[in-house]
Amino acid sequence: MLDAEIDSLAPGRRFSRRGFVQTTVGSGFAAAVLPVAAQAISTDAAGLVAGPVTIDVAGFAMPAYRAAPQDGTQLPVVLVASEIFGVHEHIADVCRRFARQGYLAIAPELFARHGHAGAYTDIPRLIGEVVSKAGDAQVNGDLDAAVAWAAAQGGDTSRLGITGFCWGGRATWRYAAHNPGLAAAVAWYGPVARSYHAGDPSIIELAARIRAPVLGLYGGADAGIPADTLAQLEAALKDAGNTRCEFVVYPDTPHAFHADYRPSYRRTEADDGWRRCLGWFRKHGVA
Repeated sequence: MLDAEIDSLAPGRRFSRRGFVQTTVGSGFAAAVLPVAAQAISTDAAGLVAGPVTIDVAGFAMPAYRAAPQDGTQLPVVLVASEIFGVHEHIADVCRRFARQGYLAIAPELFARHGHAGAYTDIPRLIGEVVSKAGDAQVNGDLDAAVAWAAAQGGDTSRLGITGFCWGGRATWRYAAHNPGLAAAVAWYGPVARSYHAGDPSIIELAARIRAPVLGLYGGADAGIPADTLAQLEAALKDAGNTRCEFVVYPDTPHAFHADYRPSYRRTEADDGWRRCLGWFRKHGVA
């Protein structure tokens, strides 16, 4: 069965199950998500500059994946914040999708200080040993460093956006509260009423600090993110004077509906969300 799935991703090529495990940033899939579903999307890198890079964060060499048009200059910049599984092949593919739309896309490996998220097969252990150690202050600092790196590469950081998925969706909201220079954000099913790191506030508690326009994309059947928490955040944003945030909740749709390598993928909703994401960035001056 895995062989058929592999052929659907890369016809004519053969890999072992081990070959699909992430070995470096942006390569392979995280061990916890194997076997990869047959419908996983693969965006080629022809005409792009794409691959791993290293970003200095106060002396720490942070791995990241970047993709951009080969001949592009002064490109708008999009940060891509991963799920708990780190920057594996799916996140790299999302970067390449943005690059094909004319962006310099950067996905920093925000868990790198704490372990190799892609090597874990046990999700509770992954959260306890790696994810829970990546607190908001560290994550925001790492994202700031990625922005500085993009500027040094010729990216136009006056046109800065961020998007992220699940844990990265929460990081997207959190970064919107942190960086006043952010032009726009798109958060895919990021929890808003809880944190992964002890002592960090919820997004609802940070609502008054969010000034950027944020589009929230959520599944109506996502039991981990109750609809009433989204309503609370929406009300808190409006009370704080931010009327530029919007929420789209897809009925009967689960968590991780954009994750095309997993059974939770819902193509119709994922495609609609992607169109909305690109449109949101265009509307708010990122593109």
